[in-house]
Amino acid sequence: MRFADPKNDLAFKKIFGNEQHKEILISFLNSVLDFKGSRRIKDIKIVNPYQVPKIPELKETILDIKAKNQDDEEFIVELQKKNLHNFAKRSLYYTSKAYISQLPKNNDYNQLKKVYFIGIVNFEIFETEDYISRHLILDQKTLKQELKDFEFTFIELPKFNKQLNELNSTLDKWIYFIKHAQDLTMIPKEFENITEFKEAFEIAERTTWSKDELDIYDDIALKEFDDINALKTAEMKGEKKAKIEIAKNLLDVLDDETIAKKTGISVEEVRELRGR
Repeated sequence: MRFADPKNDLAFKKIFGNEQHKEILISFLNSVLDFKGSRRIKDIKIVNPYQVPKIPELKETILDIKAKNQDDEEFIVELQKKNLHNFAKRSLYYTSKAYISQLPKNNDYNQLKKVYFIGIVNFEIFETEDYISRHLILDQKTLKQELKDFEFTFIELPKFNKQLNELNSTLDKWIYFIKHAQDLTMIPKEFENITEFKEAFEIAERTTWSKDELDIYDDIALKEFDDINALKTAEMKGEKKAKIEIAKNLLDVLDDETIAKKTGISVEEVRELRGR
């Protein structure tokens, strides 16, 4: 078996945004949000169900998942592999936009429903050691949640380091699936007797995909690779520029060899800065 990488935008939406397999998204949301008892999601409507996108439209398309439960509460699930240093602000923007769009023409604010944002990121954004963090609007003094209509959950994949024999919950299994499915050649025994996971692995099996889907999957993967390399190159250029500025400030107090050693640039570059 060869499974697609669920961290690929297309694969993620094909698995979790599938109208024919809504129980996958329901299981994922209930585990991530820790919904139990009467709070459990029993049914869900996927507002933007999976469709094979066209390659020219990929630059403009955000392959997130939007859904509503039986109480008309809204859920936004977004996956982000590249650290653009603005993901937290983006989550605020999309959540508030979804909230505002509910407002009826008669401005009856009582009809506004809660919006949950779930962000899955392949980088670290918070100082907590936990791979999952929940963010609420709380009263600073009493810590009571009086404003309840916004809730944010972030899953930082690099912080999830559990092995198969350490998966103690449905949430652990979903995060392991998202992070490691592409490296597996068969469905692990820890997953095979759970319907939602069996279906998720079956959808991720690349031999069942159409040629268009495989082409778009590969195109997205290549674009992500190029974008990540571009970010790394920009960061390296920024670091080099900073080192050169430091070297300039040391020209009057240190010799060329010492400046090179302290800053990490070459002796030849130091000499160029001196105009030799």
